[in-house]
Amino acid sequence: MAACDVLLCGTGSFAARIAFDLAATTRSPMRVIIVGRNTARLDWLVTASNARAKIFDKPIRFLGYVADLLTTGGAERMIDDIRPPLVVQAASAQTSSVIAQSDNRWAHFVREGGLSATALAQTAVSLRVAEAMTISGQGGALINCSFPDVVNEIIAAAGHRVLCGFGNVAILSNVFAAKLEMETSRIKVLSHYQNLAAFRAPAAERSGRTARVWIDDVEVADVFAKFSSVKLTPEPVIDISGATGVPVIQALVEGHEWLGHLPGPNGLPGGYPVRVHDRQIELDLPAALDEQEAIDWNRSFEQMNGLIVCRRGIIQFTGRLAELLNEQNAAIKKGFHVSEFNEAFAELQAIRARLEVS
Repeated sequence: MAACDVLLCGTGSFAARIAFDLAATTRSPMRVIIVGRNTARLDWLVTASNARAKIFDKPIRFLGYVADLLTTGGAERMIDDIRPPLVVQAASAQTSSVIAQSDNRWAHFVREGGLSATALAQTAVSLRVAEAMTISGQGGALINCSFPDVVNEIIAAAGHRVLCGFGNVAILSNVFAAKLEMETSRIKVLSHYQNLAAFRAPAAERSGRTARVWIDDVEVADVFAKFSSVKLTPEPVIDISGATGVPVIQALVEGHEWLGHLPGPNGLPGGYPVRVHDRQIELDLPAALDEQEAIDWNRSFEQMNGLIVCRRGIIQFTGRLAELLNEQNAAIKKGFHVSEFNEAFAELQAIRARLEVS
């Protein structure tokens, strides 16, 4: 297989937005291989991405690679064949679009228990790719786009390196900067994915904890009031979310510095202001914010309701999600070790299948 600069896993809407925005904005030569199991969809994404590159006269080329990353050995063969320096993993066994559905009991389960009900399904493909990269020993960098605020910590607990994700905190930071018509470098946002929900509701209905925002290193006292005119769509904000990753990819491929916001940097929970340099990522927090304080603040959301990674690789469910799993008499209701991920994933998929048809 031909060498590439970026291996993009997935052919869904999220992966398509990334490919299309890369095709329209890339400045220096880049070669991207898109991976998917649906050959018709894969062929179209390659065709459309290359056409967009021609339309915008950009020096980027897209190729396709057929693989089912949930089959035994599928991820290992892909990594061995391509040996990518940068993997952008955007495939998932459960997309976030479930939050916009209401036609079955599984959708209600996710709405009541929180999006972390889908965390294991969103981890499955990414964990296999991460494992394949570790086994290969080739040293490529992994970006996980699938629920990174939570999934990246699971990947790290399993002993694999994950650089970051896309979207979530970067959705808010860029929307806020655009509303204020200011340079993005002047704003710093600390945000967990759970903070997005409030901005999907009308301003008068917003309550609870929200993102923390600093402008020119001064924290905004009332974020809801400051950004009352900001309203996100009810469904995942794919048009913004995928786009937030494009300058990160370009910085990593080209080796230049970049300042912005990313979820799950280096396997941390939640989202942070960051700095990319020398193809590495480090936190770029406001002067008054301690790193451990920022991590603890982000982790607190899942501690109240969701999924947390404890010491020694124990994964536990919390809050209403834990109660719902208990109602389903799930074996995983009391938690499991990360080494037992496949069994836990299979059980949750069985619950999902049962609820989707009832």
